[in-house]
Amino acid sequence: MARCWLAILLGVLGCSWALAAPTAPTEPQEIRLASEVWQGHTHADGSGLAWDILRQVFEPEGIELVIQSVPYTRSIGLVQRGEADAWVGSYRNEVDEGVFYPRWHYDADQISALGLVDQPVPRQATLGEFRLVWMRGYEYQRYLPNLKHYREIQRRGGILSMLDHGHADFYIDAQTEVDEVLDGAADRARYRVTRLIRLPMYLGFADNPRGRALAQVFDRRMAQLVEQGGLRPLFEHWQQPYPFE
Repeated sequence: MARCWLAILLGVLGCSWALAAPTAPTEPQEIRLASEVWQGHTHADGSGLAWDILRQVFEPEGIELVIQSVPYTRSIGLVQRGEADAWVGSYRNEVDEGVFYPRWHYDADQISALGLVDQPVPRQATLGEFRLVWMRGYEYQRYLPNLKHYREIQRRGGILSMLDHGHADFYIDAQTEVDEVLDGAADRARYRVTRLIRLPMYLGFADNPRGRALAQVFDRRMAQLVEQGGLRPLFEHWQQPYPFE
C-alpha cells in the first residue's frame, strides 16, 4: 500500500512539474513585411531584388514572407505599432523609437542629386549651400553633412517643374528613383545627376520579442549567405552592384 501511495504521489508531482515547466518559445512561421513599391526592388506582386533576398534568408528556416505594399512612412508606422514585423529599405538608425536594427544590411542605395546642368556640381562638402528636396520620411539630413536648406515633399510628380522654376536646386534620392523622375523629362539634357554617397539598407524590425527573434534569424542567415556567396546571383540577375565586397 505504501508503494502504491508513493507511486501516486510521484505521478502527481511529475504532472505538476510538467505543467509548471516553461515551454520553449516557438520561432515565427511568417514574417510580415511592409514596403513602398520601388522599381526592381519591391514590386507589389512579390518580385524584385529585395523580396528575392528575403525569401533566400527566411524561407529555408520555414518562415514565409507576407508582403504589404504601402507608402514608406506608413510602413514605419505599421512596425512601430506591431502590425508588421519589419519594413524594407531603412537606413541604419533612421528611426529612433519602437524599432530594432539588425547587424547586417541586405543591400545599399546609391544616393544622387538631380539638378539643372547650369547649377554648380554638388559635393558633400557644399550641399549645405543649396536648397534641397526629398521624399517625406527619408531623413537624408542624418547621413549627408552640414545640410541647412531642405524640405520634404509628398510625391515625385512635380520635381522637374520645381527644378525648372527655381523652387529647389537639387532633388536627393536613390539612383533608381532619380532615373524614374528623369524618364518623365521632355529633354533629359537639361538635367545632371551627381552621385553623392552609398548608404547600406536595412530591415527595421519591431522592437518586441517577435521582431527581435526574426532579427536574429535574419542576422544568422545573412552571415551564412554572404560567406557562401549565395546572394551574388540575385544581384547579377537584377543588374545591381554587389554590396558585400
